Amino acid sequence: MYNFPNMRKFIFTLILFLGAAFVYLSFSELESILHTLQQGNFWFILLAVMIQFGWFLVAGLIFQSLYHVLGLEATLYKFSLLAASATFVNIVTPSAGVGGVAVFISDARRNGQSVGKVTVASMLYLFLDYVAFLVVLALGLLILFRRNDLGPTELIASGVMFAIAAGLGFMLYLGSRSAESLGNALAWMARLINRMVKPFLHRDYLSETRAHEFAHEMATDLKSLPEKYYSLRIPLLYSFASKALLMGVLLSVFMAFQVPFSAGTIIGGFTISYLFLIVSPTPSGVGIVEGVMPLALSSLQVPWSEAVLITLAYRGITFWLPLALGAVALRVLEREKK
Repeated sequence: MYNFPNMRKFIFTLILFLGAAFVYLSFSELESILHTLQQGNFWFILLAVMIQFGWFLVAGLIFQSLYHVLGLEATLYKFSLLAASATFVNIVTPSAGVGGVAVFISDARRNGQSVGKVTVASMLYLFLDYVAFLVVLALGLLILFRRNDLGPTELIASGVMFAIAAGLGFMLYLGSRSAESLGNALAWMARLINRMVKPFLHRDYLSETRAHEFAHEMATDLKSLPEKYYSLRIPLLYSFASKALLMGVLLSVFMAFQVPFSAGTIIGGFTISYLFLIVSPTPSGVGIVEGVMPLALSSLQVPWSEAVLITLAYRGITFWLPLALGAVALRVLEREKK
Protein backbone atom coordinates (compact mmCIF):
# COMPACT_ATOMS: atom_id res chain seq x y z
CA MET A 1 0.00 0.00 0.00
CA TYR A 2 1.26 3.51 -0.83
CA ASN A 3 2.41 5.76 1.98
CA PHE A 4 0.77 9.01 0.85
CA PRO A 5 2.53 11.35 3.34
CA ASN A 6 5.88 9.98 2.19
CA MET A 7 4.76 10.29 -1.44
CA ARG A 8 3.83 13.95 -0.91
CA LYS A 9 7.17 14.54 0.78
CA PHE A 10 8.96 12.93 -2.17
CA ILE A 11 7.06 15.07 -4.70
CA PHE A 12 7.78 18.22 -2.66
CA THR A 13 11.49 17.37 -2.49
CA LEU A 14 11.56 16.60 -6.23
CA ILE A 15 9.98 19.94 -7.10
CA LEU A 16 12.49 21.83 -4.95
CA PHE A 17 15.31 19.84 -6.55
CA LEU A 18 14.05 20.78 -10.02
CA GLY A 19 13.92 24.42 -8.92
CA ALA A 20 17.50 24.28 -7.63
CA ALA A 21 18.65 22.62 -10.87
CA PHE A 22 16.87 25.29 -12.91
CA VAL A 23 18.61 28.06 -10.98
CA TYR A 24 21.99 26.32 -11.31
CA LEU A 25 21.65 25.95 -15.07
CA SER A 26 20.69 29.63 -15.36
CA PHE A 27 23.39 30.94 -13.02
CA SER A 28 25.16 33.04 -15.66
CA GLU A 29 21.88 34.73 -16.59
CA LEU A 30 21.21 35.45 -12.92
CA GLU A 31 24.61 37.08 -12.61
CA SER A 32 23.83 39.32 -15.60
CA ILE A 33 20.47 40.29 -14.11
CA LEU A 34 21.92 41.13 -10.70
CA HIS A 35 24.66 43.21 -12.34
CA THR A 36 22.03 45.01 -14.41
CA LEU A 37 19.80 45.76 -11.40
CA GLN A 38 22.77 47.27 -9.57
CA GLN A 39 23.15 49.81 -12.36
CA GLY A 40 19.60 51.13 -11.97
CA ASN A 41 18.24 53.69 -9.52
CA PHE A 42 17.75 51.84 -6.23
CA TRP A 43 14.45 53.48 -5.33
CA PHE A 44 12.77 52.80 -8.65
CA ILE A 45 14.03 49.19 -8.58
CA LEU A 46 12.58 48.89 -5.07
CA LEU A 47 9.30 50.36 -6.35
CA ALA A 48 9.21 47.74 -9.11
CA VAL A 49 9.79 45.00 -6.54
CA MET A 50 6.99 46.34 -4.33
CA ILE A 51 4.64 46.44 -7.31
CA GLN A 52 5.51 42.79 -8.03
CA PHE A 53 4.60 41.92 -4.44
CA GLY A 54 1.33 43.75 -5.06
CA TRP A 55 0.77 41.52 -8.09
CA PHE A 56 0.81 38.45 -5.83
CA LEU A 57 -1.78 40.05 -3.56
CA VAL A 58 -4.02 40.78 -6.56
CA ALA A 59 -3.60 37.18 -7.77
CA GLY A 60 -4.75 36.10 -4.34
CA LEU A 61 -7.73 38.47 -4.55
CA ILE A 62 -8.74 36.97 -7.91
CA PHE A 63 -8.76 33.45 -6.48
CA GLN A 64 -10.50 34.60 -3.31
CA SER A 65 -13.30 36.25 -5.29
CA LEU A 66 -13.67 33.22 -7.60
CA TYR A 67 -13.80 30.82 -4.66
CA HIS A 68 -16.44 33.06 -3.07
CA VAL A 69 -18.57 32.85 -6.23
CA LEU A 70 -18.38 29.04 -6.00
CA GLY A 71 -19.19 28.96 -2.29
CA LEU A 72 -15.66 28.37 -0.98
CA GLU A 73 -13.78 30.59 1.46
CA ALA A 74 -10.17 31.12 2.56
CA THR A 75 -7.92 34.00 3.58
CA LEU A 76 -6.14 36.35 1.17
CA TYR A 77 -2.85 35.28 2.74
CA LYS A 78 -3.57 31.64 1.89
CA PHE A 79 -4.56 32.39 -1.71
CA SER A 80 -1.47 34.56 -2.25
CA LEU A 81 0.71 31.69 -1.02
CA LEU A 82 -1.08 29.24 -3.30
CA ALA A 83 -0.74 31.57 -6.31
CA ALA A 84 3.00 32.03 -5.63
CA SER A 85 3.49 28.26 -5.20
CA ALA A 86 1.59 27.54 -8.42
CA THR A 87 3.85 30.00 -10.28
CA PHE A 88 6.93 28.20 -8.99
CA VAL A 89 5.61 24.73 -9.89
CA ASN A 90 4.59 25.85 -13.39
CA ILE A 91 8.12 27.10 -14.05
CA VAL A 92 10.14 24.13 -12.77
CA THR A 93 7.89 21.32 -14.04
CA PRO A 94 7.07 20.81 -17.75
CA SER A 95 3.35 20.42 -17.06
CA ALA A 96 1.75 23.03 -19.37
CA GLY A 97 0.23 24.77 -16.35
CA VAL A 98 -1.29 21.60 -14.89
CA GLY A 99 1.26 21.54 -12.07
CA GLY A 100 0.04 24.88 -10.79
CA VAL A 101 -3.57 23.69 -10.75
CA ALA A 102 -2.41 20.60 -8.82
CA VAL A 103 -1.26 22.90 -5.99
CA PHE A 104 -4.83 24.13 -5.54
CA ILE A 105 -6.31 20.65 -5.92
CA SER A 106 -3.92 19.25 -3.30
CA ASP A 107 -4.93 22.04 -0.91
CA ALA A 108 -8.62 21.35 -1.61
CA ARG A 109 -8.28 17.64 -0.82
CA ARG A 110 -6.42 18.39 2.38
CA ASN A 111 -9.19 20.78 3.51
CA GLY A 112 -12.09 18.61 2.36
CA GLN A 113 -13.15 21.00 -0.42
CA SER A 114 -14.70 20.04 -3.74
CA VAL A 115 -12.00 19.25 -6.30
CA GLY A 116 -14.47 20.09 -9.07
CA LYS A 117 -15.09 23.57 -7.66
CA VAL A 118 -11.38 24.25 -7.24
CA THR A 119 -10.70 23.13 -10.81
CA VAL A 120 -13.49 25.40 -12.09
CA ALA A 121 -11.99 28.30 -10.13
CA SER A 122 -8.56 27.63 -11.67
CA MET A 123 -10.02 27.47 -15.20
CA LEU A 124 -11.95 30.69 -14.62
CA TYR A 125 -8.77 32.34 -13.34
CA LEU A 126 -6.98 31.48 -16.58
CA PHE A 127 -9.93 32.48 -18.74
CA LEU A 128 -10.39 35.89 -17.07
CA ASP A 129 -6.63 36.46 -17.26
CA TYR A 130 -6.75 35.77 -21.01
CA VAL A 131 -9.80 37.99 -21.50
CA ALA A 132 -8.12 40.89 -19.68
CA PHE A 133 -4.94 40.42 -21.68
CA LEU A 134 -6.82 40.23 -25.00
CA VAL A 135 -8.11 43.73 -24.33
CA VAL A 136 -4.57 44.93 -23.62
CA LEU A 137 -3.35 42.97 -26.65
CA ALA A 138 -5.81 44.75 -28.94
CA LEU A 139 -4.53 48.10 -27.67
CA GLY A 140 -0.90 47.02 -28.04
CA LEU A 141 -1.41 45.75 -31.60
CA LEU A 142 -3.10 49.05 -32.47
CA ILE A 143 -0.06 50.93 -31.17
CA LEU A 144 2.30 48.72 -33.18
CA PHE A 145 0.13 49.15 -36.28
CA ARG A 146 0.15 52.94 -35.98
CA ARG A 147 3.95 52.87 -35.67
CA ASN A 148 4.28 50.49 -38.65
CA ASP A 149 5.89 47.86 -36.40
CA LEU A 150 3.21 45.17 -36.64
CA GLY A 151 4.67 42.08 -38.32
CA PRO A 152 3.46 38.56 -39.16
CA THR A 153 5.14 37.10 -36.04
CA GLU A 154 3.01 39.24 -33.74
CA LEU A 155 -0.13 38.47 -35.74
CA ILE A 156 0.49 34.71 -35.65
CA ALA A 157 1.23 34.77 -31.92
CA SER A 158 -1.92 36.85 -31.35
CA GLY A 159 -3.93 34.29 -33.30
CA VAL A 160 -2.56 31.50 -31.12
CA MET A 161 -3.39 33.53 -28.02
CA PHE A 162 -6.96 34.06 -29.21
CA ALA A 163 -7.32 30.35 -30.05
CA ILE A 164 -6.15 29.37 -26.54
CA ALA A 165 -8.63 31.75 -24.90
CA ALA A 166 -11.44 30.65 -27.22
CA GLY A 167 -10.69 26.98 -26.57
CA LEU A 168 -10.76 27.46 -22.81
CA GLY A 169 -13.95 29.52 -23.07
CA PHE A 170 -15.55 26.81 -25.21
CA MET A 171 -14.70 24.14 -22.62
CA LEU A 172 -16.30 26.25 -19.89
CA TYR A 173 -19.37 26.75 -22.08
CA LEU A 174 -19.65 23.00 -22.75
CA GLY A 175 -19.47 22.26 -19.06
CA SER A 176 -22.17 24.81 -18.29
CA ARG A 177 -24.47 23.12 -20.82
CA SER A 178 -23.82 19.41 -20.40
CA ALA A 179 -21.52 17.22 -18.31
CA GLU A 180 -21.66 14.58 -21.04
CA SER A 181 -20.48 17.03 -23.71
CA LEU A 182 -17.60 18.19 -21.53
CA GLY A 183 -16.72 14.58 -20.72
CA ASN A 184 -16.67 13.66 -24.40
CA ALA A 185 -14.41 16.64 -25.16
CA LEU A 186 -12.01 15.76 -22.34
CA ALA A 187 -12.01 12.08 -23.36
CA TRP A 188 -11.17 13.09 -26.95
CA MET A 189 -8.28 15.20 -25.67
CA ALA A 190 -7.12 12.29 -23.52
CA ARG A 191 -7.16 9.95 -26.56
CA LEU A 192 -5.17 12.49 -28.59
CA ILE A 193 -2.54 12.86 -25.87
CA ASN A 194 -2.35 9.10 -25.37
CA ARG A 195 -1.67 8.58 -29.09
CA MET A 196 1.12 11.16 -28.94
CA VAL A 197 2.90 9.70 -25.91
CA LYS A 198 2.20 5.98 -26.39
CA PRO A 199 5.29 5.41 -28.61
CA PHE A 200 7.38 6.65 -25.66
CA LEU A 201 5.48 5.31 -22.63
CA HIS A 202 3.98 2.18 -24.29
CA ARG A 203 0.78 2.72 -22.26
CA ASP A 204 -2.08 5.18 -21.89
CA TYR A 205 -1.02 8.31 -20.06
CA LEU A 206 -4.56 9.63 -19.34
CA SER A 207 -7.74 7.76 -18.45
CA GLU A 208 -10.82 8.43 -20.58
CA THR A 209 -13.03 7.09 -17.80
CA ARG A 210 -11.48 9.55 -15.36
CA ALA A 211 -12.08 12.34 -17.89
CA HIS A 212 -15.84 11.64 -17.81
CA GLU A 213 -15.83 11.44 -14.00
CA PHE A 214 -13.90 14.69 -13.79
CA ALA A 215 -16.38 16.39 -16.14
CA HIS A 216 -19.30 15.37 -13.93
CA GLU A 217 -17.48 16.77 -10.87
CA MET A 218 -17.18 20.15 -12.61
CA ALA A 219 -20.53 20.25 -14.40
CA THR A 220 -22.72 21.18 -11.42
CA ASP A 221 -20.63 24.23 -10.60
CA LEU A 222 -20.27 25.25 -14.25
CA LYS A 223 -24.04 25.02 -14.75
CA SER A 224 -24.54 27.50 -11.93
CA LEU A 225 -22.26 30.06 -13.57
CA PRO A 226 -24.83 31.57 -15.97
CA GLU A 227 -26.72 32.72 -12.88
CA LYS A 228 -23.52 34.19 -11.41
CA TYR A 229 -21.95 35.89 -14.44
CA TYR A 230 -22.56 39.26 -12.81
CA SER A 231 -20.44 38.11 -9.84
CA LEU A 232 -17.47 37.55 -12.16
CA ARG A 233 -17.11 41.30 -12.75
CA ILE A 234 -14.98 41.66 -9.59
CA PRO A 235 -12.39 38.96 -10.45
CA LEU A 236 -12.32 40.36 -14.01
CA LEU A 237 -11.51 43.83 -12.66
CA TYR A 238 -8.75 42.29 -10.54
CA SER A 239 -7.42 40.59 -13.70
CA PHE A 240 -7.18 43.98 -15.40
CA ALA A 241 -5.46 45.31 -12.27
CA SER A 242 -2.85 42.54 -12.47
CA LYS A 243 -1.95 43.63 -16.01
CA ALA A 244 -1.76 47.25 -14.90
CA LEU A 245 0.63 46.25 -12.11
CA LEU A 246 2.94 44.40 -14.52
CA MET A 247 2.98 47.47 -16.75
CA GLY A 248 3.79 49.45 -13.61
CA VAL A 249 6.84 47.22 -13.08
CA LEU A 250 7.99 47.94 -16.64
CA LEU A 251 7.39 51.66 -16.16
CA SER A 252 9.47 51.64 -12.95
CA VAL A 253 12.31 49.84 -14.74
CA PHE A 254 12.32 52.48 -17.49
CA MET A 255 12.55 55.18 -14.83
CA ALA A 256 15.26 53.29 -12.94
CA PHE A 257 17.52 53.43 -16.00
CA GLN A 258 16.37 56.92 -17.06
CA VAL A 259 15.26 55.71 -20.49
CA PRO A 260 12.76 58.01 -22.27
CA PHE A 261 9.38 56.40 -22.86
CA SER A 262 5.79 57.05 -23.83
CA ALA A 263 2.56 55.33 -22.88
CA GLY A 264 2.70 53.53 -26.22
CA THR A 265 6.19 52.23 -25.45
CA ILE A 266 5.09 50.77 -22.11
CA ILE A 267 1.89 49.20 -23.45
CA GLY A 268 3.53 47.90 -26.63
CA GLY A 269 6.56 46.48 -24.82
CA PHE A 270 4.44 44.80 -22.16
CA THR A 271 2.02 43.40 -24.74
CA ILE A 272 4.73 41.65 -26.75
CA SER A 273 6.54 40.28 -23.70
CA TYR A 274 3.36 38.90 -22.12
CA LEU A 275 2.07 37.56 -25.43
CA PHE A 276 5.16 35.42 -25.99
CA LEU A 277 5.19 34.45 -22.31
CA ILE A 278 1.81 32.76 -22.90
CA VAL A 279 2.28 31.26 -26.37
CA SER A 280 5.89 30.19 -25.81
CA PRO A 281 6.50 26.42 -25.66
CA THR A 282 8.88 26.97 -22.73
CA PRO A 283 7.67 27.56 -19.14
CA SER A 284 6.92 31.27 -18.61
CA GLY A 285 8.62 32.04 -21.92
CA VAL A 286 12.13 31.15 -20.71
CA GLY A 287 14.63 31.93 -23.48
CA ILE A 288 11.87 33.29 -25.75
CA VAL A 289 10.80 36.47 -23.98
CA GLU A 290 14.45 37.39 -23.37
CA GLY A 291 15.01 37.32 -27.13
CA VAL A 292 11.74 38.89 -28.29
CA MET A 293 11.35 41.73 -25.80
CA PRO A 294 14.53 43.65 -26.75
CA LEU A 295 13.48 43.44 -30.41
CA ALA A 296 10.02 44.78 -29.53
CA LEU A 297 11.42 47.64 -27.46
CA SER A 298 13.94 48.45 -30.16
CA SER A 299 11.14 48.69 -32.73
CA LEU A 300 9.44 51.14 -30.34
CA GLN A 301 12.43 53.50 -30.64
CA VAL A 302 14.28 52.31 -27.53
CA PRO A 303 18.06 52.09 -28.16
CA TRP A 304 19.19 48.47 -28.39
CA SER A 305 21.63 48.53 -25.44
CA GLU A 306 19.00 50.10 -23.20
CA ALA A 307 16.33 47.66 -24.46
CA VAL A 308 18.55 44.76 -23.36
CA LEU A 309 19.08 46.34 -19.91
CA ILE A 310 15.35 46.89 -19.44
CA THR A 311 14.56 43.33 -20.53
CA LEU A 312 17.05 41.83 -18.08
CA ALA A 313 15.79 43.98 -15.20
CA TYR A 314 12.12 43.39 -16.03
CA ARG A 315 12.55 39.62 -16.29
CA GLY A 316 14.59 39.61 -13.11
CA ILE A 317 11.69 41.17 -11.21
CA THR A 318 8.73 39.49 -12.94
CA PHE A 319 10.27 36.03 -13.47
CA TRP A 320 13.16 35.32 -11.11
CA LEU A 321 11.71 37.11 -8.09
CA PRO A 322 8.39 35.18 -8.34
CA LEU A 323 10.40 31.98 -8.77
CA ALA A 324 12.21 32.64 -5.48
CA LEU A 325 9.06 33.75 -3.68
CA GLY A 326 7.20 30.73 -5.02
CA ALA A 327 9.79 28.36 -3.58
CA VAL A 328 9.44 30.06 -0.18
CA ALA A 329 5.62 29.96 -0.42
CA LEU A 330 5.69 26.25 -1.29
CA ARG A 331 7.86 25.61 1.74
CA VAL A 332 5.52 27.61 4.00
CA LEU A 333 2.50 25.63 2.71
CA GLU A 334 4.33 22.37 3.32
CA ARG A 335 5.05 23.40 6.92
CA GLU A 336 1.40 24.34 7.43
CA LYS A 337 0.38 20.86 6.23
CA LYS A 338 2.48 19.34 9.00
